[in-house]
Amino acid sequence: MIERIVYNTLELAIVVRRSFTAQGIGFFTPDTCSQQLGYMNRAAGHVIPPHVHNPVSRQVEYTTEVLFIRSGRLRVDFYGEDQQYLESTILEAGDVILLARGGHGFEMLEPTEIIEVKQGPYAGDADKSRFEPNLPTELKYR
Repeated sequence: MIERIVYNTLELAIVVRRSFTAQGIGFFTPDTCSQQLGYMNRAAGHVIPPHVHNPVSRQVEYTTEVLFIRSGRLRVDFYGEDQQYLESTILEAGDVILLARGGHGFEMLEPTEIIEVKQGPYAGDADKSRFEPNLPTELKYR
């Protein structure tokens, strides 16, 4: 199962649920996205030829993150780029999320292990702007 979090035509996030399966290879992101997220399901004996990646200059404007939920359960709150709360979803062990744009916050609902992958180098305080959560009384879940 794939969930796309979209606000004003801007794709904020892609959630790949642990139940997702497909044959072959496919990418969830367009070629223009600075972080590519794909999925492979190959049979035993399938060969991917050895290769190296060529140096290609790229310009990255926004830091994107991919989170692999190894264990536990957490709530992700999505915000527009204007820091307005939009909606929330629950992630569980085995889920993967690409956070591409907008804002986001998290609350661990139980002890949780996460592996995070993002572009570098890390720019310290210039890399993000923190803000107070502006959650409504009742959360809106997808």
